[in-house]
Amino acid sequence: MSLDESWFTEPVDKTGTAFSLKLGRHVHGEQTPFQKIDIYQTESFGYLMTIDGCTMVSTRDNFLYHEMMSHPALNSHPAPEQVVIVGGGDCGTLREVLKHPEVKSATQVEIDERVTRLAEQYFPELCVANHDPRATLFFGDGLAWMKEAKPESLDVIIIDSTDPVGPAEGLFGAKFYVDCLRALKPGGLLVQQSESPILHLELITEMHRFMRQAGFAQTRLIHFPQTIYPSGWWSGSIAQKTAGPLASRLDDKAIEAMDCQFYNADTHAAAFALPTFVRKAIAG
Repeated sequence: MSLDESWFTEPVDKTGTAFSLKLGRHVHGEQTPFQKIDIYQTESFGYLMTIDGCTMVSTRDNFLYHEMMSHPALNSHPAPEQVVIVGGGDCGTLREVLKHPEVKSATQVEIDERVTRLAEQYFPELCVANHDPRATLFFGDGLAWMKEAKPESLDVIIIDSTDPVGPAEGLFGAKFYVDCLRALKPGGLLVQQSESPILHLELITEMHRFMRQAGFAQTRLIHFPQTIYPSGWWSGSIAQKTAGPLASRLDDKAIEAMDCQFYNADTHAAAFALPTFVRKAIAG
């Protein structure tokens, strides 16, 4: 929070950057056993949820992240029937996953139940699929859940976590990727939010190295705009259990039926088109 209480500001000393939003009022704040959660009313982005002083989700731009963390991966899998989301407590990714009729089961594993309960109150539009019969909300440790998952039981794993600090730190490690690989069926995919290509390229490169060391046959990166996150440019890292081209099973009619605001056939293709400096870093 800045010294000027009429603005929310998230400074990042390591990158020498900051992001600010003009505030209306602070509507909720609490310290859970895991983190500090605040909800603000902003002048131009609707509600804003922050966790430990970092922007997490806003009313205005959440569709960018939720759609791009869901649909490129699910479109790239030939039969995404069993899906698990680790994190994702605001439930927006769960909503997008369940737009796919092929999905038979989607389990959201969130360590902090209060994130979900506050999303239900302040971001109800993100929680419309919470009572879908295919949805399961599990509140507990994602690391432990994945370690105990039945081998070859999942088609797609989505790691929708906070930054790699605090409760989410272990979700970016090689040991966790070994557990994910074991839980995926042959041909399974993992997708994980992987920060900003311009600010966190070293982290992205390390993640891809860890994924390959864990035994994933191939890794890819997608990228997309995300206004409230550092630099406004975000990414997701995709790891394939089996090497080979990705599927593209959805035609224009199927994509249109999902009623997305950002995702379509063109943004799907564009998300995989990497700038030269990013491509070189990941390959190297």
